[in-house]
Amino acid sequence: MDASRIAHLLEPFLEGNVLSKTQLEDISTYIDILQRWNTRINLTAIRNPDEIVTRHFGESLFAARHLFPNPSAYSASSAVKAFEVADLGSGAGFPGIPIKLWAPEISLTLIESNHKKATFLRELARALTLTNINIQNTRAESIINKKFDVVTLRAVEHFESTLPIAASLLKPNGRIALLIGSSQLPTAQAILASFYWREPVAIPASDSRVLLLGSFTPWLDQRESTQ
Repeated sequence: MDASRIAHLLEPFLEGNVLSKTQLEDISTYIDILQRWNTRINLTAIRNPDEIVTRHFGESLFAARHLFPNPSAYSASSAVKAFEVADLGSGAGFPGIPIKLWAPEISLTLIESNHKKATFLRELARALTLTNINIQNTRAESIINKKFDVVTLRAVEHFESTLPIAASLLKPNGRIALLIGSSQLPTAQAILASFYWREPVAIPASDSRVLLLGSFTPWLDQRESTQ
């Protein structure tokens, strides 16, 4: 897919931020691999490349921008190199891999129990030459000795039972990032009733999708960014 077309489609989600030529080329490669694999296994019901950009990459990069608002500073920060992100139920790699493309210095763990989808993620990581990335072909509840600074959750099955598992993977000052429909907000906030929640942020070009960020601790007491 043409890089200039990708850049144009992503403008509403980035609010003035501009992706590099390398980032745009990586997204183009990602789309090519996704479409090729999608003929063999069901990674996404969306087939139109423009919709893949807006629905998957746009939403994922919108979350990335709110989690890591100043990515240009991250490569110079030793703290960010240790910043650990887990994407639970990663599927086709959203939002985890676009977040990695946005903030390359993070350590990313993709948790995907489906063997074929995990194999796709490994091929994708190789094709994009991503480093500091770990694909866990297992169920999230089996990860008991590892905690993360950020856990992301998007379009997973059994949302009500998965949400507490996602919270259990967080460090004490960690953050959870949910990309969900607005109808799921009351459920999320009720299940994790002890969490401190930020106001949900509407995702551009969507009637009902929102980004919801939560934490064990008050937001004023913890890092707003990784700087």
